[in-house]
Amino acid sequence: MGNKLVWTPDLNTGIDVIDKQHKRIVDYINQLHDASISGQQREAIGEVIDELVDYTLSHFAFEESMQEEANYPFYKAHKKVHDLFVKRVSSYQERFKQGDDVSEDLNNMLVTWLFNHIKRDDADYVASVKANLEEHGFTEKKKGFFSKLFG
Repeated sequence: MGNKLVWTPDLNTGIDVIDKQHKRIVDYINQLHDASISGQQREAIGEVIDELVDYTLSHFAFEESMQEEANYPFYKAHKKVHDLFVKRVSSYQERFKQGDDVSEDLNNMLVTWLFNHIKRDDADYVASVKANLEEHGFTEKKKGFFSKLFG
């Protein structure tokens, strides 16, 4: 099993709410790493996988809504990347439920994918979303709703 993930400044998008969500995903990946190497029960590992997937799906939905509001021109392409990732993770989840030990493979895939996605795909939408946030402000109503999810 590889090393734990460490957040580095080059992963910051400059959009605080997005960076907090990405850091939380990194925390979940590290929890999966810890659960796997400490030989925790399958049930505990399964719970971490489920939480990681649920949180990541919520994050994707949030990111996509921000892109859509900003009229980001590559919104649909970005969503396709998210959808493909979800399919990959779901297949790991399914294999895990069938008894396969997928922890190490899943962990490695998550690390590689997340960092590449943040540095490449996410970096591409930052300017559009930031400009939109500055123009319209990040409304308190929306902030309240998402702080329940991501607070």
